[in-house]
Amino acid sequence: MRRASSTLAPSFLSRALASSATASGHGHRHRLLQAALYGSATGGGGGYSRRAGRRWFSRLLDSPRAASLGIAGAVFAASAASAALSGEVLAKEPPSPEVVPKEVVLYQYEACPFCNKVKAFLDYYDIPYKVVEVNPISKKEIKWSDYKKVPILMVDGEQLVNSSDIIDKLGRKILPERSAKPATEDADDEERKWRRWVDNHLVHVLSPNIYRNTSEALESFDYITSNGNFSFTEKITVKYAGAAAMYFVSKNLKKKYNITDERAALYDSVETWVDALNGREFLGGSKPNLADLAVFGVLRPIRYLRSGKDMVEHTRIGEWYSRMESSVGESSRIKA
Repeated sequence: MRRASSTLAPSFLSRALASSATASGHGHRHRLLQAALYGSATGGGGGYSRRAGRRWFSRLLDSPRAASLGIAGAVFAASAASAALSGEVLAKEPPSPEVVPKEVVLYQYEACPFCNKVKAFLDYYDIPYKVVEVNPISKKEIKWSDYKKVPILMVDGEQLVNSSDIIDKLGRKILPERSAKPATEDADDEERKWRRWVDNHLVHVLSPNIYRNTSEALESFDYITSNGNFSFTEKITVKYAGAAAMYFVSKNLKKKYNITDERAALYDSVETWVDALNGREFLGGSKPNLADLAVFGVLRPIRYLRSGKDMVEHTRIGEWYSRMESSVGESSRIKA
């Protein structure tokens, strides 16, 4: 992955951010940047003053989209490295052929953590699916839908939305009753508890780590600008102004969630997860359950970034993560 020079990055980022705020067409760039990072464009015009920027950041911090597409900068070049290192598939659980949907299409942003939760589920259960990458600026690919966020999963013509709801509803369609539900009520409660923990806690710890400094922020935006549906101008704006913006947003996220040390918070979170395993191979026992897949899906984008490498080196998560890589195996995505 390409890295910007550490000596040039700060000044380049400052100029890029200042340019996006003050140059002609600043309203369009503001909307462009917000849409690229968070999946929603703002309406109206007006200048992008420093005070307005602070208000904008404040609104972002209060929005669930900040946790979602803020992590969209979290580069999914990891997926290629993961596929190369995962080795033999050990424990996929394909459902009976008669219940496998005929057509599954995922509308996504490649690095969105909630989209990757859905993909982890599809990959583990070996459900073939096509991917439509949504342009976060125009969103032309989902103009047909009343739901203007991702992920959207079309299953034989039926629209499913919201990552957790998608997994629940699709699970009921494709899994036999005995495997769709945990064996006991206690197991059910445990699985639900940790799935909520992923959405309400784990995702909030990731952004301050991904954008901890300018070089890590640029590392994260390399992927989204290389793989998203952007024009050349949009790529430049999103990469440099986006990395700069998310660097400052991550600082505000630290304050919002009382994070004083980004890496310590990340390490504590994954250690909490390992403690929850309580010596089991997976939270689901001998096989992953939906909570295992949720944690894995959210962590997979960062695994081979600097933050993810540090996480594996300094915590006990590595063995569980390797088991999950082997269990989930190769993607069941249908290549165009």
